[in-house]
Amino acid sequence: MSGHDHSHSHAGAPGESHQGRIAVALSITLAVFVFQVIGSILTGSLALLFDSAHVLTDAGGLAMALLAARLMVRPATSRRTWGFARAEVLAATAQAAVLLAVGLIVLVEGIQRLFNPVEIASQEMIVFGAIGLAGNIASMLVLLGGRSKNFNMRAAFLEVVNDALGSVAVIIAAIVISLTGWMQADAVVAMLIGALILPRTVKLLLETVSVLLESTPSGLDLDDVRRHILGIEHVISVHDLHASQIATGLPILSAHVVVDDECFHDGHVPQMLDALQSCVAGHFEVSIEHSTFQLETAGHAKHELGAHH
Repeated sequence: MSGHDHSHSHAGAPGESHQGRIAVALSITLAVFVFQVIGSILTGSLALLFDSAHVLTDAGGLAMALLAARLMVRPATSRRTWGFARAEVLAATAQAAVLLAVGLIVLVEGIQRLFNPVEIASQEMIVFGAIGLAGNIASMLVLLGGRSKNFNMRAAFLEVVNDALGSVAVIIAAIVISLTGWMQADAVVAMLIGALILPRTVKLLLETVSVLLESTPSGLDLDDVRRHILGIEHVISVHDLHASQIATGLPILSAHVVVDDECFHDGHVPQMLDALQSCVAGHFEVSIEHSTFQLETAGHAKHELGAHH
């Protein structure tokens, strides 16, 4: 017997006005990306090129926030029982993989340019860096009013703040080159931007791959979950205990729970289901509202065909 009677709505999706804020910020960020790519070609600046890759990644983050806000509100169907919740994970994985490759290439190029510097058009680099910074500030102002409303908005605001820091770094490198003629400043700044971006990229990639591999959600100890379940009155044992994550903020859990035989005769089963679901929803750092339990008698084990875990 199983129990699962929860809504599949997902907390944290922004409302329509928040979608508008993210869409405006995304448009500005994409415009900044185009200007910076043009600028990196015209000036030969590696720092500007890497910052444009950073901007593109953050645009991807904004796009995912917007996509998640729109897709997550779509109802589940008989074909897609979780709707499009997993779309954000797939997009984030692809985004992180691309940026990781770009970042490693630019770091290698940056090391080479330290020893073999190339001529940089520092004045033009300042102009394009300033254009990027102006766009970042505009996006920050757009997102400022809703940055604390939900996780999507907070993440989007942080993306733009990181972009602004990258633009400031590009401008500083251009000023150093203009005043001192030290062309290696461009490579140093490019590597510094990479040092800021790559750890976050690797972390994101590991997190999304973990979700795709159906790993136990971070922060959830299944041994602790098992102990809590075994501590519930009438529970004899637990097997086939599994936990995974569909998307951000959407962990799920299932288990086979062996209970006293009399629970099936005295009408105690509904109370057992309530106790089990309340346990996994409220006792742990990761709250699991989507849980499914199969309650069994001790004699049911011989009917189980698969291996117990």
